[in-house]
Amino acid sequence: MANKVTVRTLKKIKDNGEKFSMLTAYDFSTAKYIDNAGTDIILIGDSLAMTALGYDNTNCIGVEEMTIFTKAVAKGAERAMVVTDMPFMSYTIDIPSALINIGNMVKNGANAVKLEGCNDYIEKLIECTVNMGVPVMGHIGYTPQSQNVIGGHIIQGKTEQAAEELLKQAQKLEKAGVFSLVLEMVPEDVAKNITENISVPTISCGAGRYCDGFVMVCDDLFGKFDNFTPKFARKYGDMKSLITNCAAKYIEDIKNGNYPNENEVY
Repeated sequence: MANKVTVRTLKKIKDNGEKFSMLTAYDFSTAKYIDNAGTDIILIGDSLAMTALGYDNTNCIGVEEMTIFTKAVAKGAERAMVVTDMPFMSYTIDIPSALINIGNMVKNGANAVKLEGCNDYIEKLIECTVNMGVPVMGHIGYTPQSQNVIGGHIIQGKTEQAAEELLKQAQKLEKAGVFSLVLEMVPEDVAKNITENISVPTISCGAGRYCDGFVMVCDDLFGKFDNFTPKFARKYGDMKSLITNCAAKYIEDIKNGNYPNENEVY
């Protein structure tokens, strides 16, 4: 088995000027397959609220649900680092309850957690989490859990002032102790500037070509989820058609008496 990806692995990749990959997964078999394919990080993203559970947005999912998916994915990932998105309101009430929820994810297989945003409270929570022994991935730019405040899927950091603020946030999160930082839906030049001015790896989620790593939602990558597709989500397959066609052929064989055949009975 290949060596497990750790925070040291990712830092070395950045320092060497190389790139790394991150994909979401929500179940055992998907985690196993993308781990075998060689992805460096597997994120149990709160995007599963929509792609796997059919909720309207990511804020609908809770700690118990995320715990179940974390446990399943962790069993399928041998090499990749497993990171769990801490869901909406699971870490913003107070630090003691946040640490309990974060610790529960680690007990169920997560190697690290991801926290959105940057303010005095988040910085303190990151420090406490790292001191507890849990690596933290930061997330700035467009933060889906704050979509009602932001006002929709809006690109962040478009003005000079906003770009400067994002850099300041990145530097604050680095100081607080994050091991990596997701930059979501920010202009490419802004992400490039941040990447060049912090020592921890950056991860592009619609933030252009110059970050140290890149993340995609697996259902977008596989062509499985078609309710909404971001501009930056490249489809590498058409699982929607594959699943639909397989199911249709199975139904047809039943109707025609072709399933099961004599080799498929006891």
